[in-house]
Formats: sequence, C-alpha cells, structure tokens
Amino acid sequence: MDSNVEYALLIRDMPRDERPRERLMHSGPEALSTTELLAITLRTGVGGENVVRLAERLLVQFNGLTGLARASINELCAVHGIGPAKAIDIKAAFEIGRRLLAAAPEERRRITSPADAANLLMAEMMLLEQEQLRLILLDTRNRVLQMPVIYVGSLNASVVRVGELFRAAIRENAAAIIVVHNHPSGDPSPSPEDIQVTRQLASAGRLLDIELLDHIIIGRQRYVSLKERGLGFDEK
Repeated sequence: MDSNVEYALLIRDMPRDERPRERLMHSGPEALSTTELLAITLRTGVGGENVVRLAERLLVQFNGLTGLARASINELCAVHGIGPAKAIDIKAAFEIGRRLLAAAPEERRRITSPADAANLLMAEMMLLEQEQLRLILLDTRNRVLQMPVIYVGSLNASVVRVGELFRAAIRENAAAIIVVHNHPSGDPSPSPEDIQVTRQLASAGRLLDIELLDHIIIGRQRYVSLKERGLGFDEK
C-alpha cells in the first residue's frame, strides 16, 4: 500500500528539497540523476503517475539514454503519457546536446590522442543505425579542419575507394587524416575488412604525404583505435 501511495505522489506534494527543479537550482545539474533530468524536460506526468516515474519508465522501456535518443517521435508518442509535445521536447534536448559537442571551443578541437578523436564524434555516431565513414581532416598542428561524411552503408575493402577519401584531404590541404566509422551493433571490435581498409589507406597516405594518424571504430559508448592496437599500421 505504501508503494502505491508513493507511485501516485505528485511532484508538488514532494518536499521542496526533493523536487528535481529545486534540486537543480540549489545543487546544480550534475547532482541530479538521469531520471530527474529527463523529468525536468518532460515537465508533467500522467494520471496516477508523477513525472519522475514517467521518466523512469521511459528509460527502462528504451534501455537507457542511448535507446531513447534513437527513438523516433512516433515511437515516443506510442508510450502512454508521451504525446507529440513531450516527444518533440525530448528530441530537441538530445539535438541541443549533440550540437554542443559538435561546437566545441577551438582550443578543444586539436587532436592529441585517440580519445580526442573518438569523443569528437562519439555522441552522434554511436546512435547511427547505418554504418557511416567520416574523415577528420587535420592541419600540421593536428587541428581539425573539417569532418566530412564520405560513405554511408556497409563498409568493406571493395567499396572504399582510396582516392575518394584522399580527395577531400587534398582539397582542404590537410596534413593528416583520421578515419572514423561506426558499428551499429554496438561492438567496436575491428573486422578483417576494417584492418584491410586501414592497411590500404596507410599505404596510400605514405605515397601522397598525407599521414593516416588513426582509424577509430565507434560502438555503443566505446571505441577502438586500430593505431593503438597496431592493426593495419604494420607496413612501412
């Protein structure tokens, strides 16, 4: 009986220092759980269920933030208590976060490690449902010039054309490149095809004097650096 009372408790009936908005005001957003932050975005609950419980149910139903970010507006609207307005608010919040990461300050856009390269694109590419290959084009100080999308779809050695990748680098006068692609399965483990592509690109880069610094594979909140593992960079 007590649990049912708690379940139906309205936000306004909670002690003020336990309400998500008030907690954010006094303690900052980092003090709140993911459920509480989502509850603030949703604003209101549904009959018999306060907004915190609604947020909790959403996260469970979509297997966390990653699944929720992947969900379409129609999929969100199919959830009891989520209408078009709430679904749009959720999608807008995720898009703001994605754009914030993409608009990092210039001093943070210098690549000094595989983690720098992965973090630049992780938030966006780990959510993609198709494989996508992008380049990070760098100047002589390893600062990012551009991050063009080169391929969308299944990535294998027969599809990837070396000249097409390096054409973008030559056009931007890039000194080096980093290849980044995702595995929609969530497992970033390199395939034999990934290693073969890396080997071809590293060889071509030496001929063109445009260094292939790394090949990053992005999975679900994880990444693999083929350079760190010595895969495809073994030929001199």
